[in-house]
Amino acid sequence: MPATLRDPARTRARILRAARAEFMRHGYSGARIERISRTGRSSDRMIYYYFGSKEALYLAVLEAVYEELGAAESALAIDATKPLEALVELIGFTWSYYLAHPEFVALLSNENLQRGRHVAKSAKVKQLSRPVLGILGTILIEGARQQVFRPDLDVKKVYLTLAALGYFYLSNRYTLSSFLGTDLMRAGEREAWLAEITRVMIASVSVPGTSNHRRTTKTRA
Repeated sequence: MPATLRDPARTRARILRAARAEFMRHGYSGARIERISRTGRSSDRMIYYYFGSKEALYLAVLEAVYEELGAAESALAIDATKPLEALVELIGFTWSYYLAHPEFVALLSNENLQRGRHVAKSAKVKQLSRPVLGILGTILIEGARQQVFRPDLDVKKVYLTLAALGYFYLSNRYTLSSFLGTDLMRAGEREAWLAEITRVMIASVSVPGTSNHRRTTKTRA
């Protein structure tokens, strides 16, 4: 019996790693099964054996990146009783995760070019929880209770603001770097943008007149 059939879990994982890199570099339309099989030390036949089609393989890759983000969010131990510090920590986590996982940004950008037609077919993605919404919601409720955050905040809108500030910067970093005349991926630029994300987020959720901006600066120091 071939080794690939004796250890299907390892073979499948190797194909998925190769597929993630291929779809990240070339998108769905430009990705080639033969390159995935070569990089994954497999064969076209084995890819179709395990996944059935290119689309099913692509969907498995998308499901995996969503699962990994959810697992990382679930592992967070944030103290919501200190809502300002908790929000700063969540902002830092989100930015750091995007930086550490460029495949997440690239794959989601490509799927948006596809108008989400593949991910919409995934029952698994629809069933996945988004721990970050629960965490953020708890932080905002506690912040409102302590009268440091506005009581009228919509957790989904606050999350959209946070995600947009990080995602747009990274998904458009090449054109923005050219337009602005600076390398946005330099360490100093990345750190400065995290400080700006934090400033904007805290300002947007804070009760007018509070001193949260100064307290946030001290928290990050």
